[in-house]
Amino acid sequence: MGMRAIWSGAVSFGLVSIAVKAYSATEDKDVRFHQVHRSDGGRIRYRKVCEIDGEEVSSGEIAKGYPLDNGETVILESEDFDNLPLPTAHTIEVLEFVPVEQIDSVRYAKAYYLEPKSATKPYILLRDALTDSGVVAVVKVAMRQREQLATLRRYEDVLVLNTMKWPDEVRSPRFDSLNEDISISSKEMEMARSLIESMTTATFDDSEYHDDYRIALNKLIDAKIAGDETVVAEDGEQGAEVIDLMAALQASVKKAKESRTEPAKKSAKAKKAAKRAPTKRRKAG
Repeated sequence: MGMRAIWSGAVSFGLVSIAVKAYSATEDKDVRFHQVHRSDGGRIRYRKVCEIDGEEVSSGEIAKGYPLDNGETVILESEDFDNLPLPTAHTIEVLEFVPVEQIDSVRYAKAYYLEPKSATKPYILLRDALTDSGVVAVVKVAMRQREQLATLRRYEDVLVLNTMKWPDEVRSPRFDSLNEDISISSKEMEMARSLIESMTTATFDDSEYHDDYRIALNKLIDAKIAGDETVVAEDGEQGAEVIDLMAALQASVKKAKESRTEPAKKSAKAKKAAKRAPTKRRKAG
């Protein structure tokens, strides 16, 4: 697959065990920078120094410390973590199956592709059974020195493991402004629904969306390499404060409808032009 496996183990599905390898399903495309000395470009390095004796500490001398409220620290060694009970250390344990809509997307953390290591048949069986049943598997798995709740579902032709936040890791959204007595008129609701309808598509296709910031940043870097210190940014629409909600909604609906009809008009013009175009006739030989 051209990717490096980050985890290896097995999916435990009843009495069936499916050996798999896990690969990160996504990757960051952010432009990465080093911190440098502005005057000469030298790299700025960070050294691990003990705040008590001021000495630089090697990796072998570093342990994990849990701070207590009284200022003391509990020191944990690697052996302490090794002895912790993690029954799912090399197993993706299926706990139950639930409809996919039962799990809110705010719970999801990171996605991993699973590849069968040996026997492919049980892997395909589980994959297709999930599809036919319309459910996801809720599982437990130990990754990166911690046990995590996750789901197992189908994505294209592979099984995907989505790690999840534990229930107590999800914050409760409490905003006082949402408790205010706000009146929404029927006309405003109707216009909002009309705007949603005019911007709704049958299928989600994000191939036309791009990371404009990253593109502009790469252009800036290329210009710096070429010796041009200045880059003119493309003009964008300036956001204005919305004063009249109804007027803003009406303008948005009009703009959305125009953006939808414009490609259709161009397509119709192209078809008419093709019909008017003279056709070449072969001379009888």
